[in-house]
Amino acid sequence: MGNSLGSAVRIGSYSWVLLCLFVSLADAQIFLNSTGKNARLVGTDEAVLEAGDPRTDLPCSVVHPKPILGFDLRFHARYEVTVPMKELAGSENLLSILFRVTPLDAAGKGSDSATYFVQKLRVPSIEEEAKGDAFLEGSFDVGEGKFKVEWLMRDRAERVCSDYWEAEATLPAKDREMNLMIPPARIAITEPEQFRDEPPVARQAVPGLQVKVLVNFAPQNSRSATLQPFDTSALVSILRSISRDPRIARFSVVAFNMHDQKVLYKAENSEKIDFPAIGKALEALKLGTVDLARLANKHGETEFLEGLLKTELASLHTDAVIFAGPKALLEQNVSQDALRGVGPVNMPVFYMNYNLTPQTSPWRDSIGHAVKFLRGIEYTISRPRDLWYSVSEMVSQIVKQRTVRAANPTVGQ
Repeated sequence: MGNSLGSAVRIGSYSWVLLCLFVSLADAQIFLNSTGKNARLVGTDEAVLEAGDPRTDLPCSVVHPKPILGFDLRFHARYEVTVPMKELAGSENLLSILFRVTPLDAAGKGSDSATYFVQKLRVPSIEEEAKGDAFLEGSFDVGEGKFKVEWLMRDRAERVCSDYWEAEATLPAKDREMNLMIPPARIAITEPEQFRDEPPVARQAVPGLQVKVLVNFAPQNSRSATLQPFDTSALVSILRSISRDPRIARFSVVAFNMHDQKVLYKAENSEKIDFPAIGKALEALKLGTVDLARLANKHGETEFLEGLLKTELASLHTDAVIFAGPKALLEQNVSQDALRGVGPVNMPVFYMNYNLTPQTSPWRDSIGHAVKFLRGIEYTISRPRDLWYSVSEMVSQIVKQRTVRAANPTVGQ
């Protein structure tokens, strides 16, 4: 195990002082690149980890929720640390966080199996009378299994806070078919870049499928002024799940935002999905701003969706059209007359509706209405298992319908 690993840590507080602290810590990650016997530790740190007794020389409390499976099909293990602001008061300080994670299952046991994470956080000068608490959060990713975590934080005065716990990541029996991105008993860094490039996929030798994917990059909460990281992560994970299916060979991608009524990114008939390019295009997205011309047009979003459908569904040369995104509840749906004007769509149409709380919003949205008119299928994506099963079923349906069309070209016309 020689991969580069690290923890993602942020800091925040109800105190205004922490705004300064956050700026100082934002880019302070350093990773320890060794594992097991190769890890070189300061003697005092190694002694603290080996002792296994929680210490509070540096007062702090550590909370460690159960690892959660994300839409990226990786178990995310987290810890949350609270430090009283008065303990950080004074001249500049330096917090050094070190922890190691060791698999406890038979498949991962051994002296070389521990993975080490380290981070140094610079703390600016803080007034002595500062009140409130500082909050730090870190994470690492694991496969299925049980893991021992030995964690410590040291300040410049050599005060130590340490804690020890076990983290267990398990799939329910009904989800055993899911192929997770990290093997059992393995440990990995939490990926810091959501729009990193996707590794190559071994595509099937037979003529592969061609699909067009239209993604509405919008917040789950339509009133939110920003696209939250967990929303972006879910939408990117939907794209990645589609891109990883070996039966698909060519991709056309349209990234848009319904609120801004803009197409942000477009690529036609590519061998892979260019995630870095999509990420760069989304930097131009400015949610929360109001364009007066758009504000004056009460049904501007409906007109944008209508135009998008007519443009992107015209003269299609793909095996399927896939929409993805959160609920798009517009004041007015695209009319049936307008949908008839889209023309015959002689291929399967799908909608992967990202909806974390379907019970609070069970009604069909504007994209869903259009997909239903086009005799498409809608999937609700509320949990990682929904994403896994919907992509598997959807691609199987596309393969089946392409086979039927090849045997009888008049089907669907």
